[in-house]
Amino acid sequence: MGESKKQVSVLGLGRMGAALAGALLGAGHDVAVWNRSPLKAGPLLDRGARLAATPAEAGAADVVISCLSTYDSQQPVLDAASLRGRTLVNLTSGTPEQARGVAKWAASEGIDYVDGVIMAVPQGIGTPGARILYSGSETAFAARRDVLEVLGEPVFLGEDAGMAALYDLALLGMMWSAMGGYLHALALVGSEGVTPAEFTPMALDWLSSVGGFLTGIGAQVASGDYETDVSALDINAAGLAMLVETSRAQGIGTEVPATLRALFDRAVAAGHGAHAIASVIEEIR
Repeated sequence: MGESKKQVSVLGLGRMGAALAGALLGAGHDVAVWNRSPLKAGPLLDRGARLAATPAEAGAADVVISCLSTYDSQQPVLDAASLRGRTLVNLTSGTPEQARGVAKWAASEGIDYVDGVIMAVPQGIGTPGARILYSGSETAFAARRDVLEVLGEPVFLGEDAGMAALYDLALLGMMWSAMGGYLHALALVGSEGVTPAEFTPMALDWLSSVGGFLTGIGAQVASGDYETDVSALDINAAGLAMLVETSRAQGIGTEVPATLRALFDRAVAAGHGAHAIASVIEEIR
């Protein structure tokens, strides 16, 4: 990579950490790796990575990427890495408050801090489909963008170091809710012998249609105007009641729809029955 070649260290060689290091090697960077179990480094060493014997040795790089299992296990490693004057890119999964805590620590230690969350599986790292959300020091993000672009599409969300983790959990919450709904649907139709292969094409089409509603729902939430002439909340609450009853009658669990039913019923009781589904956010808040 000529003059753009950077010294980069990766702390942690689980599946994701190893994928990050591999992408950096593929882009021609000078990569050092550290892991509690050095044996995991073998395949990366074969590709030209250097093994750092200690976190402090890894901390000598221009950019240090941390991808450890938890914040609790990460902090002692960061303390030992002696990162003053370096750029720390933290890709360890955690909460917004944990990210802000590390950002505060980094500032006190003279470390440029960027927090990030990976919206991709390890196999996707380094491909056009990978996206990584970042927040924290905009100056450090801009200065190290050439390194970050190797890993996936970098999206900067602002200088609040907790914002990337907040987006991460919000987006994952949507994913888990959709998957939970899909699994419930499979159990429901499966109670009458319908196979996943038969049902899934229709589910995909339906989810595509549902995705088209989000912009309008978001606009209603932003404005606080929940008036609707399309589908009032009380109709949807009644539909959820039917889903719960039918699930019980078909002999499957009701946990997935019952939680939403309780939420929708509370919103109706609070006076939103004639309003749009967007009004449910008032109960969530």
